[in-house]
Amino acid sequence: MSTRASTPHNAPTISLVIATYNWPQALALVLASVRAQRVPPLEVVIADDGSGDDTRRLIAREAQHFPVPIVHVWHEDTGFRLAAIRNKAIAQSRGEYVVQIDGDIIVHTEFIAGHARFARRDSYVQGSRALLSEAVTNRLFAGDDVPVSWYAPGITHRANAVYAPWLVPFVRGPNSALHRTRGCHMAFWRDDLIRVNGYDEQMEGWGREDSELALRLINAGIVRRNLKFSSVAFHLWHRTANQDAVARNQERFERTHRERLTRAECGLDQYLRASEALT
Repeated sequence: MSTRASTPHNAPTISLVIATYNWPQALALVLASVRAQRVPPLEVVIADDGSGDDTRRLIAREAQHFPVPIVHVWHEDTGFRLAAIRNKAIAQSRGEYVVQIDGDIIVHTEFIAGHARFARRDSYVQGSRALLSEAVTNRLFAGDDVPVSWYAPGITHRANAVYAPWLVPFVRGPNSALHRTRGCHMAFWRDDLIRVNGYDEQMEGWGREDSELALRLINAGIVRRNLKFSSVAFHLWHRTANQDAVARNQERFERTHRERLTRAECGLDQYLRASEALT
């Protein structure tokens, strides 16, 4: 019996935004998993935070034969500016719905289809992911035929690797912006992102930029929904990021909470067409 779930005819068009920085080996695995989607996205928009020529060449090669358009959005490497490059990528996206992953997230063949089914107005989505071990990640980079599934060895957070879409309606999970918010797998209606002015670009360095965006969405009346057992994702192993900026970014998060802010002061609107930007 097939485990595929149908996709509704009125599903939104989806832009898949993939953030990357100088890790073409990981990005190649991610794009291979996107190429294998049963239901492809409208496009892939790569939010590149200043990678070098190896990444540019990889994307150019992939774009020649990829089943959907690939848009490479790049800016100069002047430090960790994930908020800014995601805003630039969102501005260039054409889909009604933005599914966002990092460039080290391998996705199940039903990943996009699952998001298309789960999308509901007046909500944003926090997705889940399983973690691959260092050994499994290295074998994937070496080109070994390694199974990436819930039953495979070398996986933690194993429940997040289970594809069982009939269980999706029973998932609840947290409804706050800070608890288990991870920008490596989220989804939003594009017009909601425009409404809150996207990411706050005053948050530079790793940490809290995704939680702060989620908080402004919640302040604006957009409800968090948690997606599990459908759009399954696997996180490649890597060393922990430098967290020197977390305390500073936490202060901005707390200000957003304290003042119940809904719009970023320096955000998405600077890259949008005049007809899209809100005043």
